[in-house]
Amino acid sequence: MRVKKLAPPVEQEPPRSGEDGSDCVACGTPDDAYIWVSERWRVRAMDRPTGLPMVLILECRSHLDLGDLPNLLAAELGVMTVRLERAIRSLDGVARVHVNRWGDGSAHLHMWFLARPYGRLQLRGTFLSLWDDILPVIPEPQWRENLAHVAAWLAEFGGRANAEPAHIQWESPATLNVPSAYPVEETDGDEARRPSTLGDVEPETPPSESRFGTAPGGPAAAPA
Repeated sequence: MRVKKLAPPVEQEPPRSGEDGSDCVACGTPDDAYIWVSERWRVRAMDRPTGLPMVLILECRSHLDLGDLPNLLAAELGVMTVRLERAIRSLDGVARVHVNRWGDGSAHLHMWFLARPYGRLQLRGTFLSLWDDILPVIPEPQWRENLAHVAAWLAEFGGRANAEPAHIQWESPATLNVPSAYPVEETDGDEARRPSTLGDVEPETPPSESRFGTAPGGPAAAPA
């Protein structure tokens, strides 16, 4: 392994996204895109599930950076950080919540909250955000349920919860699709290489065996 050579410093750093506020993505995003909103703060999630149980972003409504916060918002930031950390940590299977602020991408203040799964000691430390892109994606119904839980937890202290759990499809299907006992043929692309659940990384059942005993077409029972 060879360490990448450090590039020389630039004379002037490029502007961040939304530096002047006119093209700020956070300022132009409506409230219904967030899982919870209040008078001065909003919490949003990713647009789809990822490898960690929960990844959320806390933003202030005002177009300010961390060092620009007035005393009121600075004090509320501490309260909101503790409150959101507790809400995420109350989810099943969450051991720790990493709170990060980098500030190099967007000029609008945004704090990252990343949940580390319980027992996954290999995920401890500063590389948790990288593991989020590597781990199998959690099921979407569980992800939506987690979002609704956190939003309701925050709403107990004020504001409005926008996230709802996944709804049960109670209607009877027109046809009954019986799942095959054998794995489907793999396809090309990233979706085929990345498992959708942790169970997908386990060894596959041999074709000669089914999940319920002898596979169809197996040896017949010995005569009495």
